Amino acid sequence: MTITQLQYVLAVAEHKNFTLAAEKCFVTQPTLSMQIQKIEEELNILIFDRSKKPIQLTDIGQKIVNQAKNIVNEADRIKDIVEQQKGFIGGEFRLGIIPTIMPTLLPMFLNNFIKKYPKVKLLIEELNTDEIIVKLKNGHLDAAIAATPLEDEKIKEIVLYFEPFVAYIPEHHHSFQKEEIEVADLNINEILLLQDGHCFRDGILNLCKNGTDVDQNNFQIQSGSFETLIKLADEGLGTTLLPYLHTLDLKESDKLKLRNFKEPKPAREVSLIYPKSELKMQIIDAIRSTIAGVVKGAIVFQNVQIISPLQKK
Repeated sequence: MTITQLQYVLAVAEHKNFTLAAEKCFVTQPTLSMQIQKIEEELNILIFDRSKKPIQLTDIGQKIVNQAKNIVNEADRIKDIVEQQKGFIGGEFRLGIIPTIMPTLLPMFLNNFIKKYPKVKLLIEELNTDEIIVKLKNGHLDAAIAATPLEDEKIKEIVLYFEPFVAYIPEHHHSFQKEEIEVADLNINEILLLQDGHCFRDGILNLCKNGTDVDQNNFQIQSGSFETLIKLADEGLGTTLLPYLHTLDLKESDKLKLRNFKEPKPAREVSLIYPKSELKMQIIDAIRSTIAGVVKGAIVFQNVQIISPLQKK
């Protein structure tokens, strides 16, 4: 059997369809099917149960797929070792970034990175954390930037910075007169939240709920953007919390409505995450060092309390 044949097996296992897998591998469907059949004949087993729709792995097929992932990763590592030995930092690199980090962090480091490492072709996707984890494990991303800790044994994390939560409180609110606020000043039922799927939303719920349920009798407004939440707060519909970096570009009139938390300030941990296979580490290190250079001046908070992005059970 060959590495290419194993790659075909992994493609079918992921897409559960021979035609789609062939498209993703840039070969014809008969070619892909024939190569997989050759492996099955060589091993005298069936990897896939073709009678089911969508196609399913057999029990032994699942074990073969698990091992095939290791083999393909190790084959990729050989190329990686050679590139590192040559000191080469280049090639295609697929990076995922969560939506609440993308608009603030990416403009801060991208221009510096592409100037310093012109041979790297960055392919950047905006994805939520769940999508990122799946794509990292399936080999469709090389690394990602997300809120951590994720407590996933198959993923490694390098902390980039800690980003405090900042409250946005309009003039009519009773906490507006306070110079600094505490978590106890917040009422979860009046905080305008991002919609489901955003880990920043889960962080706010972890920070504020204290074991109580959100009041379902009051109206609830959830949005996909901080800009919308700010406008709704200004209309008297509640307050909201923002990541610190997002507050830097607000209008001066809106900055007057920002309130920092007392120390230790609740914050999210932002990390560069990647699979345990540790491929393309020279590019991962280059991204890390570039980001470290630009956030040093913007993020200077030390006394913080990390709020988990994981949903509480």
